[in-house]
Amino acid sequence: MRPATALFGQRARLRWLHLILGGALFMPFWLVGTVVLGPFLDGGGPFGGSLGAQFGAYAAGLPLAALIALFPLARPMSVAAARALCGVPADRFADGPAHGPRARARTAGWFTLHLGAGALISGATLALPPFAVSVMALPFSPGLRESELGRIWGLDRPAWVWAGLPAGLLMLLALAAVTAATGALLARQAPLLLGPSPADRLAAAERRAAEAESRNRLARELHDSVGHALSAVTLQAGAARRVLDGDRADLEFVREALTAIEDTTRRTVGELDWVLGLLRNDGTPEQGPGPGLDALEALVRGAGPRVALTVDGTLGSVPETLSREAYRIVQEGLTNAARHAGGTPVTVRLDARTEELEITMENPLPDRPPVTRPDGGRGLRGIAERARLLGGTASAGPAGAVWRLAVRIPR
Repeated sequence: MRPATALFGQRARLRWLHLILGGALFMPFWLVGTVVLGPFLDGGGPFGGSLGAQFGAYAAGLPLAALIALFPLARPMSVAAARALCGVPADRFADGPAHGPRARARTAGWFTLHLGAGALISGATLALPPFAVSVMALPFSPGLRESELGRIWGLDRPAWVWAGLPAGLLMLLALAAVTAATGALLARQAPLLLGPSPADRLAAAERRAAEAESRNRLARELHDSVGHALSAVTLQAGAARRVLDGDRADLEFVREALTAIEDTTRRTVGELDWVLGLLRNDGTPEQGPGPGLDALEALVRGAGPRVALTVDGTLGSVPETLSREAYRIVQEGLTNAARHAGGTPVTVRLDARTEELEITMENPLPDRPPVTRPDGGRGLRGIAERARLLGGTASAGPAGAVWRLAVRIPR
């Protein structure tokens, strides 16, 4: 059963189709070859010439096919056909046009091999089955036995009259075997000639790194925006509940807490729309840039009354990209303070008077160590990543009786 599958199974049929496609693509080159050899032929046209003339046109067409394969479209077209029809894993092929002389030469080698082998198999597929059927019909047709075909095969003699049947079957089996072997040969050569070159592997690695960075960026944006909003809202709501549960309810404090919650959620919805715009557009903002230092006062106000902001210098002179990243750093710092500092006062200082933007955030260390998440959280790592991508530094940890976050980023 396995030999029958190898000769007539789905993979063999697809590879045969791949070869027929190569023969069809070779036809224009073969016709050009007949034109080139026309002055040296005895006439009869491209289809009526001798077998030698047709093979001469075939030989003349092969270099033309190799030359055409040097164009950029040749490799993507060849890869698409081989992926679909050769039965080779898709990840073993290169994507996109060939870059560099060696990659182009390999593509030209594959294109010539595919078209050359496909032309021979296509010719045999067109010519051999009708001939084999005629030979198989000789024992059943007196007219065919008396024809030139019958005399050539010696089937006009009664002793050999039934030899045509196995002879025709052997011809068809031989065609199937040659076609399957040729298809298997091309399948083995496809990854070697159409596989990725070192330049392709480097380009693929760079694309993967860019995609990973884009995903990390979106994760940081969502973490900082949504995480800060949830922490700030939780802090404000908890403070308002404690005031209402006390003996003397301070309605003005509750009103301020609810206003801060409203401002925080409204601002966060806008930031979330911006981040979702990045997702919809593969990292390119759909609407304008995200919040920057011009929104810093609203951010601090929404974090609660125990957060003090000090600014030295003019924040309007900070470049737009740095302004957005600095906003996210302060936002994440406030989120960490809300989670771990237990409502203690937080001071935020920004110094924009030098060639570096300095961000310092401090809060007293809580009496009890904060509860940490099993994975250690991502906030401080996100701050460090943002600073590093901009050529800056970030440090965080106890400094005496306070917890200090210090970030320095060149402007």
